[in-house]
Amino acid sequence: MQDTLTVILAGGVGSRLSPLTDNRAKPAVPFGGKYRIIDFTLTNCLHSGLRRILVLTQYKSHSLQKHLRDGWSLFNPELGEFISVVPPQMRGGGKWYEGTADAIYHNLWLIERSSAKYVVVLSGDHIYRMDYAAMIKEHKRTGAKLTIACMEVPQNEANQFGIVDSAEDGEIRHFVEKPIDPPSMPGKPEYSLASMGIYVFDADVLTDCLQDDAQTIESSHDFGKDVIPKLIESRDVYAYRFCGKLGRVAKDCYWRDVGTIDSYYQANMDLLEPVPPMNLYQRDWAIRTYEPQYPPARTVSSATGNEGIFINSIIADGVVNSGGSVQRSIISPCVYINDGATVADSILLNHVKVGEGCQLKNCIIDKHVCIPPNTTIGYNEAEDAQRFHISPSGIVVVPESYQFD
Repeated sequence: MQDTLTVILAGGVGSRLSPLTDNRAKPAVPFGGKYRIIDFTLTNCLHSGLRRILVLTQYKSHSLQKHLRDGWSLFNPELGEFISVVPPQMRGGGKWYEGTADAIYHNLWLIERSSAKYVVVLSGDHIYRMDYAAMIKEHKRTGAKLTIACMEVPQNEANQFGIVDSAEDGEIRHFVEKPIDPPSMPGKPEYSLASMGIYVFDADVLTDCLQDDAQTIESSHDFGKDVIPKLIESRDVYAYRFCGKLGRVAKDCYWRDVGTIDSYYQANMDLLEPVPPMNLYQRDWAIRTYEPQYPPARTVSSATGNEGIFINSIIADGVVNSGGSVQRSIISPCVYINDGATVADSILLNHVKVGEGCQLKNCIIDKHVCIPPNTTIGYNEAEDAQRFHISPSGIVVVPESYQFD
């Protein structure tokens, strides 16, 4: 893979995931009790043999940069391997990145300097497992100038994606971004073929089309809206079926955009299914992250005789449950649950302290929150709405370091 450069887009505002993104970039949001969202994309790169990686950051990137430094400083620069964080360089007139294509355009000099023949463009804010090496191999086999990873989605959800129309051999004939009336797949009228935002470009083609797009005044400088539809008119662009040839990854076909509170919550809860739809336990495809040296999790019998109980939950290191009851929840590192507290269908991030007698349900508690004894969250929507953000499906989000009255 020495002829391939990977670019991960990690600079989006992530406003739909607020308040979890009020102080951090979306790729740095914790997930699944021990990971960060970007760990899934980086793990895919690691296992796929992609060892030359640029991470383009922008908004609120400190925690993301710290996580990459602490957890991903594993490549050997003497072998030409690297994960480089690239904040906006203001090389194009002092502007912030104005779209996905614009972000890479302002860093074309890094692509040219790398002498890469192929460029893999990825997003740092999706949850999935994929062998990019298999996709790159297919890109070379077809002779495509651009290959787009695609998956089948129900037609009633297709207006949230870029939708492709491809021939039987995979060549894409049309591409439309978030259409009001999305076209269906031949023979599968209830499904459409959607772009996953995963691209393999010939490097020279990427350079040419980004330079052309930068000169187009009316362009929004977005791959889906502007670059790809225009490229299809003049070059060979092919679709790669995500759930077809997955390479070495177990075929779970799971991909989630966790860009909203509800989608983030549901993707976490998916991990608690008896047979989770995404396999975190494939030994030769382990998800890598930064793991501090915390003690093991434990349960404690409280002074009142209550036993700490966990039922169908994910429990990270450093957790202490002293006489509380936890059901169908994800408990992140160093959470302390006190006597008589109940936690159900919830996500507790690092260093949360749950006071005695608290009742928590259908909520996400961000880091460093100390919940006073006998506090109730998730049971009275009117009361919760006066203090916290509530998602459309009723998930209550307590922001980082929130101070209770």
